[in-house]
Amino acid sequence: MPAIRTKCVWTAIDREHDGLRILVTRYTVRGCSGTRYNVWMPNLAPSEPLLKAYHAEKINWKEFTRRYKLELFEPALMDKENERIKNYGQKFTLRLIKELARRQPVTLLCQCSEDTDCCHRHLLKAVLESAKV
Repeated sequence: MPAIRTKCVWTAIDREHDGLRILVTRYTVRGCSGTRYNVWMPNLAPSEPLLKAYHAEKINWKEFTRRYKLELFEPALMDKENERIKNYGQKFTLRLIKELARRQPVTLLCQCSEDTDCCHRHLLKAVLESAKV
């Protein structure tokens, strides 16, 4: 059965096993050709203030994790204008990726090194694999 994988965007591309390669960074990766990923989804990356707080060591990994997961399901501005159909953050995007991963491999990419445990791509993978989505 296909699965969700995580990789550094600079790691060698495995055309047989990577499947759909989704770059989930807030910013485009400097010097990275668009041929290294199929789609860029900055909406699935942590917000700029959250990234800045973590990189400046104003919050620890546990707090970053908590806030990032909250951000993923935070209602969008458009929810206030729509009475009947709510977006509830990235819920529909997450469901789409989860469904795609049932049919083909999906690889979530970030610029953090391959051996980095404290990377949001691992958190995103866990959310996608949970029953919450």
